Amino acid sequence: MNRFIILIISLVILSHCSLNENSRLWQDKEKNVENKKNIIKVFSEEKKITTEFNQQIKLDLKSIESNNKITSNKNNYGSQDYNGLVSKIGNYKFSKLDDINQLDLKPVFLDDGLIFFDKKGSIIRYNNSQKVLWKKNYYSKSEKKLKPKLNFVLEGENLLVTDNIAKYYSVNINSSELNWSKNNTYPFNSEIKKNKNKIFVVDYKNTLRCYDIDNGSECWNLQTEDSFTISNSKLSLIIVDEMVIFSNSIGDITAVDIVSGLITWQLPTQSSNIINETYNFKVSKLVSDGKSIFFSNNKNEFYSVDVKTGTTNWINKINSNLTPITTGNLIFTVSNDGYLHVIEKNKGNIVRITDLYKNYKIKKRKDIKPVGFAIGDLKIYLTNSDGKMIIADLSLGDVISTEKITGNFISRPFIFNQNLFVIRNGSIIQYN
Repeated sequence: MNRFIILIISLVILSHCSLNENSRLWQDKEKNVENKKNIIKVFSEEKKITTEFNQQIKLDLKSIESNNKITSNKNNYGSQDYNGLVSKIGNYKFSKLDDINQLDLKPVFLDDGLIFFDKKGSIIRYNNSQKVLWKKNYYSKSEKKLKPKLNFVLEGENLLVTDNIAKYYSVNINSSELNWSKNNTYPFNSEIKKNKNKIFVVDYKNTLRCYDIDNGSECWNLQTEDSFTISNSKLSLIIVDEMVIFSNSIGDITAVDIVSGLITWQLPTQSSNIINETYNFKVSKLVSDGKSIFFSNNKNEFYSVDVKTGTTNWINKINSNLTPITTGNLIFTVSNDGYLHVIEKNKGNIVRITDLYKNYKIKKRKDIKPVGFAIGDLKIYLTNSDGKMIIADLSLGDVISTEKITGNFISRPFIFNQNLFVIRNGSIIQYN
């Protein structure tokens, strides 16, 4: 009898709640659905389908002036003096590096040769005949095992060096003797810039550091917001007038007074969510024409920012972390899917988009990424992750040829003294 009564009561309760939309059971379901709607990806790369645009437009580039710059505090190299045949004439050999595809490497180019390094951090000076003039290592046995990657800047006869194991030092390029050597708390993660008797570099804690060239003592430092992960791309800095302007791993652009080290302005370009995902976030080098700063990232954002105030002039949707090149009133960049974009510098309008990967099969091009490019006279030289270099006419955007450099990763191209240089793992190749 008791079991029968319990059964009747249970049926009454279920009939009043389980199928009623206003019951708590249904309300909880709605809350769960709503919670799912509020879940967002911390780093979601917007999918943007690029197509060619204004392919028939021929650019008037008659007024472009070529130069022979290999260093620039503004990273503004423009069109360089090169119109060669891309014929190999030299090979500077060194022991192979690890993870070369994760680094932005650059030799020091001299009128009588160049300077680079090998897998143990030995600095090598070559002459123009690719012969080694001297080779010197300034690391201990334990430091060599860490396989330091070096960044250079030249000041007169002295080579200033920073690395990814927190060491920085000065070397005389003629005698190969060490001037001084010091250690930072954290490894360095940026290019180096110099101004008068100071050098500037950013470490992995997003701290800009200023050092005296003569003795390596720290003049000042400025720490910006840190991230929870280590960035996978090298940070950039430029010097414009009396300001050092640099990017950090979470997308902040900061301008600092070059003497005092105090912030002049700061521009955050990403939400706070990016702090957790900096490994996937990649931003191009900063480039300036003296009035504006240009840079882009792999989140479909190409920026123009006012140098003096840090305010945004314009933003365009271009997915690229390659260093842009400016010349006249035009900006050139290549998107991560191989499209050459020509942009009007003042307003950000896209003038033309050309597919540089049009000769690749669809399946093949999905695995290829552009590494970097240079402009020589009226041609663009684009290196890619498959070890090939695409040469295209800049005025028309037509692909002229595709040259195979090696079977795997190569660096961006460098132009100096009417020669083109590309780093592959184990050597620097020189073309006339």
